[in-house]
Amino acid sequence: MPTPRHHLNRQRRRQALADPPAPGARPRTAAGVLTEPALPESEEPAERPARRGTESDGDGRTGRQRRTGREKSGTEPTDAESTRQESTGRESTGRERTSRGERSGRVLLAVLCALTLLLGGFAGWAFSRAGELRDDPARGNTALTDVARTSEIKGQTGAAVAALFSYDHADTAPFERAGRTLLTGKAVDQHRTLLAGVLAKAAQQKTVITTTVTDSAVERIDGDRARVLVYADQSSVSTAGTPSKGKAGDQGVYAGAMFAVDVVRRDGRWLVENIDTFGR
Repeated sequence: MPTPRHHLNRQRRRQALADPPAPGARPRTAAGVLTEPALPESEEPAERPARRGTESDGDGRTGRQRRTGREKSGTEPTDAESTRQESTGRESTGRERTSRGERSGRVLLAVLCALTLLLGGFAGWAFSRAGELRDDPARGNTALTDVARTSEIKGQTGAAVAALFSYDHADTAPFERAGRTLLTGKAVDQHRTLLAGVLAKAAQQKTVITTTVTDSAVERIDGDRARVLVYADQSSVSTAGTPSKGKAGDQGVYAGAMFAVDVVRRDGRWLVENIDTFGR
């Protein structure tokens, strides 16, 4: 409520505005129009109460600030709390990922260990089995698997046997050449022994021996060595017989033979190194 002095000052201002000063007269300033006289401390007006909603409490915060604080504390987390929650969530997620990664790593390590043991056992078994196969002569035989080499051995062996066991008293050069070029090792002496009796009488009886290989079979191929079973037809004809009834006394002997030869590869050729007549 305004004081009497305030009321008096307002009346003076209204009066001054209602009565303008006369022309040429020096304007006067009414006391208390522009400034108010100082009042004693006892008459100082009381401070206006603070507006509702902005009153300060003892800690210097207004009502609005207190309400905002209550709202924050009661319903909404502060920035620091949000940061702590996010950090806690990230740490929890990181720990979960780390735990899952560790479990996956342990599982993978166990699988790798099992595979290593399995492969090691298989390698040991395969090595042992390969050794058994190498030690077994039947397994080392490539006569049935290496068709090209088998055919090569059969062809060269058949030609060698035919040349070594054929003889013509009129032309001995092929027989002698075969003995020098197609035999090796102990087969040289074996061949000479087998044909010694025939050769002793060949010139006198004018003998012609013809040997034809009818079949052969490769029993075994072991690297550069092989064993071949030979079937042959052999005929021996002598043209030195006594004439009888105007005809030449030709005498012929025909027989079949079966024997085996061991051959060895030397300088691209298969040479006979052993002749097996099966005790005959």
